[in-house]
Amino acid sequence: MPDPQIFVDADACPVKEEAKKVAERLGLVITFVSNGGVRPSRDPMVRVVVVPAGADAADDWIVDQAAANDIVLTADIPLASRSIDKGCHVLGFTGKLFTTASIGMALAMRDLKQHLRETGEIQGYNPGFRPADRSAFLSALDTLGRKAKALAGK
Repeated sequence: MPDPQIFVDADACPVKEEAKKVAERLGLVITFVSNGGVRPSRDPMVRVVVVPAGADAADDWIVDQAAANDIVLTADIPLASRSIDKGCHVLGFTGKLFTTASIGMALAMRDLKQHLRETGEIQGYNPGFRPADRSAFLSALDTLGRKAKALAGK
């Protein structure tokens, strides 16, 4: 099995530098996918892909390119679900691991919150990104990267 790769849903990713550091430490190729605004890199292990503007263009590209045992970094629940269906490991930007056991509840909560926002029952605010989230992300990505490499026999 080939080395796992890391794919980053980069448009709203608050942990790009952290993800790049972990990928470098583990010797994994990392690909930042966005509609623009991500600086190119001279590092051959860091790829930047700019997709056309449009709903789900980055998500579709990631799902098309990712393979089983690759790592997808995203806060987008539908993208997480599609990636899990392909056999990918999926990690949120706060260090939360999405799995086959947890994705159903995550999708249901997303739909419920969207409904409550539409009916005015709740405001559309997400909690702020905290230093503890950054730390949890770093630890979780390092662990997940090592696991994926072990599964690839590397």
